[in-house]
Amino acid sequence: MTEIHPELIAPCGLYCGVCRIHRATQENDLAYLKRLARIYARRFPGFVGVSPEDLQCDGCLSTRRFPFCQECAIRDCTRQKGVQGCHQCSEFPCALIEGFPMPAGRKVMLRSIPYWRTHGTAAWIAAEEQRYHCSACGHRLFRGARQCEQCRSPVSVD
Repeated sequence: MTEIHPELIAPCGLYCGVCRIHRATQENDLAYLKRLARIYARRFPGFVGVSPEDLQCDGCLSTRRFPFCQECAIRDCTRQKGVQGCHQCSEFPCALIEGFPMPAGRKVMLRSIPYWRTHGTAAWIAAEEQRYHCSACGHRLFRGARQCEQCRSPVSVD
């Protein structure tokens, strides 16, 4: 049975347990976070000078969140409505989901929220954990992965 960590249950359906930033934080992989900081600094002016430590994240519902996740209209919306997540909202999919700025994230939300709604939290988490493994070598993957970090096989799990 999959262990449930409430701080990893992002209301939008982007389960934090399969997030590479969360994993890097848990594994103290500052080299990965340093690479990510450089990438974001090139793409987003507000990230210039951000340290790897500034990118650390313990999950959507924790107190230490990735900068993009610190302010989240979807999380705020679910709190205002008094629901755990979008799976409990009759307005899903809404403008907040449709306007989500990362296409891969939006795709995952549109896939995972209906599953979460139908099967419940424990089954949704178990399905997300199971989904993000390389079919070639079994290595644990992360959301957005295009190839396995272990065997370099191309993957498409989102």
